[in-house]
Amino acid sequence: MSTTIKDPEAFRDTIATVDKEGKRVWLYPKKPSGKLYQYRKYVSYLLLTLLFAGPFIKVNGLPLLMFNIPARKFVMFGSVFWPQDFFILLVGFMAFLVFIILFTVVYGRVFCGWVCPQTIFMEMVFRRIEYWIEGDGPAQKALDRAPWTKEKIFKKTAKHTLFVLVSLVIAHTFLAYIIGVDELQKIVTDSPANHWGGLVSLMVFTGVFYWVFAQFREQVCTIVCPYGRLQGVMLDKQSLTVAYDYERGEPRGKLRKGQERTDGDCIDCHQCVQVCPTGIDIRNGAQQMECINCTACIDVCNSIMDLVNKPQGLIRMATEESIAEKKPWRFTTRMRAYTGVLVVLVAAFAVLLATRSNIEATILRTPGMLYQQTEKGTITNLYHITLINKTDEEMPITLKILSSEGSITVVRNELVLPKQGLVEGVFFAEIPKSVLTSASSKIEIGVFHGDELLATEKTKFLGPGH
Repeated sequence: MSTTIKDPEAFRDTIATVDKEGKRVWLYPKKPSGKLYQYRKYVSYLLLTLLFAGPFIKVNGLPLLMFNIPARKFVMFGSVFWPQDFFILLVGFMAFLVFIILFTVVYGRVFCGWVCPQTIFMEMVFRRIEYWIEGDGPAQKALDRAPWTKEKIFKKTAKHTLFVLVSLVIAHTFLAYIIGVDELQKIVTDSPANHWGGLVSLMVFTGVFYWVFAQFREQVCTIVCPYGRLQGVMLDKQSLTVAYDYERGEPRGKLRKGQERTDGDCIDCHQCVQVCPTGIDIRNGAQQMECINCTACIDVCNSIMDLVNKPQGLIRMATEESIAEKKPWRFTTRMRAYTGVLVVLVAAFAVLLATRSNIEATILRTPGMLYQQTEKGTITNLYHITLINKTDEEMPITLKILSSEGSITVVRNELVLPKQGLVEGVFFAEIPKSVLTSASSKIEIGVFHGDELLATEKTKFLGPGH
């Protein structure tokens, strides 16, 4: 007689949402409850409020956040960023990435379970609509297997109608972050014939959000998102994660009335599996790729421990080292190094923001054009100027030569710099021949708004030389 020994690491070869034939296994997680779930709800309500209010909040007349990728225009905290400011955004993005890495190294994937928009919308919006209409996980499963009746048709129709409406609201919010509330209002209130691009974008975004939250669901976390796979590199034995205390819980054994218990504290009730939104068994080990650290299993396990008169914390936030070796959590050298890098990046980002100019000027001598000599004994050169305004104020612009004698004459129109926009122009720089010492001189041109010097730019000035 032979016995088959189960490989304790076999769970890592598959994911809970796909069976042996490669078919989708639909999950019906039970509705979580408990202290940590209440805290998650409060955090989610705050983040959802900020998300939906964000496009309407104005700072200095500008949106709090706007990422207009088609126009290559970004607004953050009331400041406009153009492609010329890309390096500032890059430093800020690097600081954000290091923060996520540091946060993961110390606290595991709490970002995924508590802050990630995918999890918040899935668990705190769409899943709760499902619980409200169809009932808890087992009730949903029974409804899906039941024949089509008037009750089933009503519940499914009501659920998916609400899913579409919520997706439509999310799509409007998402588009508002791209093009701004004012432009979105035009799309919504004006004739659709005038805004086919915006209308199609809304429909596409709505369809994508509906499909993700009604059909694809936890597959985003387990298949698409690379963050779960990266955690294997970022986490170590000192990282805090949602962990099962196998030293205390094993060997598992069912609770039987009237029988003295010699097993571990885990009664093998499978409640932690049934409540998991990604369908994993946390008892298989910490740092599972599919675990998003939502802490739902902690709440349900604590409630079971209360029922069987056992201390809470069989599943808890802990490090692998603290469970295996009973060592307390400590701030490691690796964590200090990440913190140091983060501080440097945040400081660099703050300095770049503080020293950033509100006006960007580019002055180039018109290529292929020779200098001209006037009857007055002066030399003129033709230039092209591009000005970018990062403020919400319209500015009439005047140009002056700062480095030597001379004057500037703008060709055709006056230079008026629109708010949050750019203006291009052509001008002649005129300098007396007597002050030129070489065939190619460096001159400095000042960009003024009234008496205020906004920017300076150096360029070449060609002359006859001596």
